Amino acid sequence: MSVAATLSSVPLFSHLREGDIEQLSRAAHERSYPKGSVILFENDPGDALYVVLSGQVKVVLIAEDGREVILSIRSEGDFFGEMSLIDDEPRSAHVIAMEDSKLLVLRREDFNRSLREMPQIAAGLLRSMCKRLRQADNKIGSLVLLDVPGRVARLLLEMADENDGECITQRLTHHMIAQMIGSSRETVSRTMRDLVAQEIIEVTRRTITIQNRRDPTPDAAKPGRNMIEVSRRVILIRNREALETSAGIG
Repeated sequence: MSVAATLSSVPLFSHLREGDIEQLSRAAHERSYPKGSVILFENDPGDALYVVLSGQVKVVLIAEDGREVILSIRSEGDFFGEMSLIDDEPRSAHVIAMEDSKLLVLRREDFNRSLREMPQIAAGLLRSMCKRLRQADNKIGSLVLLDVPGRVARLLLEMADENDGECITQRLTHHMIAQMIGSSRETVSRTMRDLVAQEIIEVTRRTITIQNRRDPTPDAAKPGRNMIEVSRRVILIRNREALETSAGIG
C-alpha cells in the first residue's frame, strides 16, 4: 500500500482531500523498529509526530528500579508524539516497540505547516486529545475508586470497545495488564482465573472474545452461559453485564 493510501486510512487524516493527502505523504517518511527497541525517550526534545503503520508500541513510564507503568498501547492507525509538538515541552514518556513495527514520521516543521494549511487535521487532533483526556480521567478514577478485579474488568471493557465491543485482539498478557492498572501479575492472574471460572470471560490459546456483552435475561450469569472467551492474543467477553457490574459501570 502506498504512503498516501495508508495515510487516508488513518482517522486523523481520513477527512483530508486527495491533494492534501498527497502533499502530506511527500513530507512523511517510513521507519522500521524491531521488537523491544526504544522509539522515544522520556525527556527528549519532541521533533516529530509518529503514525503506526503496522505493529504495536507501548507508551510507558519507567522507574529507577526498572518497573514499568504502561500508560497506553498504540496500534495500526494510532499516532503519538503530538504533545511535544504542541506545547514545546520534552517527551513525557518512553515509547517502546512491542513487536516489529513500521511507523510514519512527520517532522515538526511539516506538522506545523500541515496544521496551518489543513485545518481538518487540527480538528481531528482536538477530538483525539479529548478522547485521550477522558480515558485518563477514567483511569485515574479507576485507580482511586476500584479494587483490582474492578480495574481489570474496566480495562477489558475499554479494550473491547476499541474493537467490536466483544473481542480484544491486541496482544495482552497478565504482566501487561498489571502494568496498565497498577497491580501485581499474581493478583491479575487470580482475577483472570476467577473471571474464567465465573464464565464471564473465556481465555483460549489464541484469542479472547466477549460472546455476550449484555444479556438482559435473568439467567445470564448461570453456569453454562458463554460470556467471554480469552486467549493468548484475543479476549472474548461472554458476559458484559457482569463485567460492567464489577467495573462499577451502570
